Amino acid sequence: MASEKPKLLIVEDDEGLQAQLKWAYEDFDVVIAGTREAALAALRAEEPTVVTLDLGLPPDPDGTTEGFAVLDAIMAMKPDTKVIVASGHGARESALQAIERGAYDFYQKPVDIDTLGLIVERALSLHRIEEENRRLAEKVGEDKTVLGSMVTAAPEMAKVARTIERVAPTNVSVMLLGASGTGKELLAKGLHEASDRRKGAFIAINCAAIPENLLESELFGHEKGAFTGAVKTNEGKIELADGGTLFLDEVGDIPLPLQVKLLRFLQERTIERIGGRKPIAVDTRIVCATHQDLEAMIGEGTFREDLFYRLAEIVVKVPTLAERPGDAVLLAKTFLGKFAQEMNPQVKGFAPDALAAIDGWGWPGNVRELENRVKRAVIMADGKLITADDLDLASGDDDGSDLALNLKTAREQADRRMIRQALARSEGNISNTAKLLGISRPTLYDLLKQYDLHA
Repeated sequence: MASEKPKLLIVEDDEGLQAQLKWAYEDFDVVIAGTREAALAALRAEEPTVVTLDLGLPPDPDGTTEGFAVLDAIMAMKPDTKVIVASGHGARESALQAIERGAYDFYQKPVDIDTLGLIVERALSLHRIEEENRRLAEKVGEDKTVLGSMVTAAPEMAKVARTIERVAPTNVSVMLLGASGTGKELLAKGLHEASDRRKGAFIAINCAAIPENLLESELFGHEKGAFTGAVKTNEGKIELADGGTLFLDEVGDIPLPLQVKLLRFLQERTIERIGGRKPIAVDTRIVCATHQDLEAMIGEGTFREDLFYRLAEIVVKVPTLAERPGDAVLLAKTFLGKFAQEMNPQVKGFAPDALAAIDGWGWPGNVRELENRVKRAVIMADGKLITADDLDLASGDDDGSDLALNLKTAREQADRRMIRQALARSEGNISNTAKLLGISRPTLYDLLKQYDLHA
């Protein structure tokens, strides 16, 4: 059936070549476009898997302006599309520019149908592999914890956890980048526990919370009598983490002179305490985190580039809570269970307006803000259910304002988000989830199957 074939969009203004290419790709559902406007309309309507794009399109058939405009638009609207670019004008320069802009591959005119066919088949295979990886990443399993203690049902955070688990057995330095309160220290602890250093110490230090004149002593330690008040020898955090992991939070706040000393340790794996005269070998893995733009700081001369590359052998970007659909409610319930048991056992759950408020809030303070609000609400609540007022939040709903390629895509994104949020609220109970969504159980089962989600 034609509808089961992968879709191939051919953007070509030569009618003879259009017919030749359409005939050659009988295993595809082929769509033809001869102009930029027609190509983008077909992209929205048909969502092709692969696009072959002639850079020489009217009104610039002898140049590449229109073709590159189409390529840029495709990459902005649907970046997973595999675009194969063709041109007879300045082929090498055009090829390099096309690849830089996101094209999958390039071929030079005149067209060899067999060669182009192989490129198209490879592009289709790669797209299928990537689609399968995305599908697997979006699965929500029964177990909502990753890395031992991190609670999440969001594919965005599960991807981060898989990266951490993959690099944990190695000794590479890891840089966690993300806003304050996103759980970077919890991820660092998870990395330590998943590594071969788990039997060693996990030592954390917040570089922004310690005065500059004390930070060197905290990190490297000092000998007795090294300075006024040094009445005994103290080991620094680096030395205490020997055989384990040292977590440097807010590493961007380390002053430049101390950056030099930290770089020397990373290069030589030895330290000298303040006032000391002999090097001390230390086997410590460094994991660091920051919410600052270190690359901008390098440009400003406030952070050393060589230190950055030593610390950032692997960079992991941690999503904000707003970028983790369904996790706010899931985490709120986890925090409530913990705090209610400790502080107010009469609290049993959240009122509907509180759940709506949690879903609708942007959480600028991320998980830390959520935890603090739930803790305060548990302490202050008068009834069995925490309300939006107890959380000091206005009741609200998601406005669903995501930009998408077309109405179908937008609807699918909204369906996935709402189903995940409803599953989180109902703790995976199908009947309650269906009630929250206002649909029948069979309809919910169909949607779960369609979107490959799991209760």
